[in-house]
Amino acid sequence: QVQLVESGGGLVQTGGSLRLSCAASGRSFRINAMGWYRQAPGKQRELVASLPSGGGTNYADSVKGRFTISGDNAKNTVYLQMHSLKPEDTAVYYCNLKILFGGALPIYNYWGQGTQVTVSS
Repeated sequence: QVQLVESGGGLVQTGGSLRLSCAASGRSFRINAMGWYRQAPGKQRELVASLPSGGGTNYADSVKGRFTISGDNAKNTVYLQMHSLKPEDTAVYYCNLKILFGGALPIYNYWGQGTQVTVSS
């Protein structure tokens, strides 16, 4: 089993910055891909940013140029640096890790507990 612990959410004014972290712990696992999702009240969960297994980064159009995803494989941690925050960024943010055990398939999908980000106008 793997445990994910998120941190870094909070209340910030429009134009402010926050950095989210998601650290994974457990035994004999390897992270295949990383991502951040968010869910606003009354809306579906949406992809914000990802680091796919093939390399590169993907961002939702709404956050391009403002958010940066990064990963530290040595620490089994994924980060989301958010700048120029807007009220429409208000949501619960969830990290998502796709994990292999013992380097073998299948790939398992793990979610963080969620952290609230609130941007005041």
